[in-house]
Amino acid sequence: MVHCGMRSLPLVLCFAVASAAAQSQYPSKPVRLIAGAPPGTPGDVVARIISEPLSAALGQPVVIENRPGAIGTIALGAVSKAPADGHTLGAITMPQTIAPHLLPKLPYEIASDLAPVRQLAWVSNVLVVRPSAPFRSVAELVAAAKARPQSLTFASGGNGTPAHVAGELFGLNAAIEMRHVPFNGAVAGVAAVMGEQVDMMFAIAPAVIPHLKAGKLRALATPAPSRLPALPDLPTLAELGYAVDVRDWTGIVAPAQTPKPVIRRLESAIATVLAKDEVKQRLAAAGFEPAESSADAFGKLIRTELQKWGKVVNQAKIKPD
Repeated sequence: MVHCGMRSLPLVLCFAVASAAAQSQYPSKPVRLIAGAPPGTPGDVVARIISEPLSAALGQPVVIENRPGAIGTIALGAVSKAPADGHTLGAITMPQTIAPHLLPKLPYEIASDLAPVRQLAWVSNVLVVRPSAPFRSVAELVAAAKARPQSLTFASGGNGTPAHVAGELFGLNAAIEMRHVPFNGAVAGVAAVMGEQVDMMFAIAPAVIPHLKAGKLRALATPAPSRLPALPDLPTLAELGYAVDVRDWTGIVAPAQTPKPVIRRLESAIATVLAKDEVKQRLAAAGFEPAESSADAFGKLIRTELQKWGKVVNQAKIKPD
């Protein structure tokens, strides 16, 4: 134990020793990583890919716990109220920065009750249409939507999901009116497009690339800021003149008062894990791109996303399910 006072270590030295002790003793037991969505969703998939190598890097098991519901806010609420010792972490994704603008009251404040640890990965969306759709380009889709307002439909995995906000943002930029049809999860939304129940969807790339290769869907563009390595011939909406930049992402947060040395220990361990070739390969195979990041950079991303999606929710008049 470190003793500070008149007859022990000087105060400044005491803090330095205590800080080093906190880092060297962490973790002292298994680490819980709470994901706010069911297994198979982006945040859960990335968490499971890194959990085993992160366990090895930390010297303690990293156990994934799924607590879905309320756009991931149930899980983050649990993280915000956990002991701030680094043994309870949360997987946060882009929809959780939309949730504060949709739900009337959250059990936490992202900015004050959660500490950013590090971004893990990006995952991009693709604008796909049903196989029999008469439009074969974004220009043809926009023309059809303008000719018959509210006639075209786009699917999502629910209100406030990346597929939903991408569709609304595209509609605002293209000055077109489309009808949003929410489904119970992204997989159901993709199935609805393939089954020709709806016209299109901004679906995550990992979910649709196999169907594109099989000819069951047709891709028109991506709302990502740059072309996707897996679909190099697919244009971005920005290239086509639409100011639409939507990418889902996932990262790790901790309770707000978690000691800085513990945050740095986690940040360093995660960076080591993401640099491993086998982890890169597993992420790429699942359609994810590892993110270059830090605790500070991730905090900035979260703040930027909170502001960005607040504006979109207000402009598009998006309501919760």
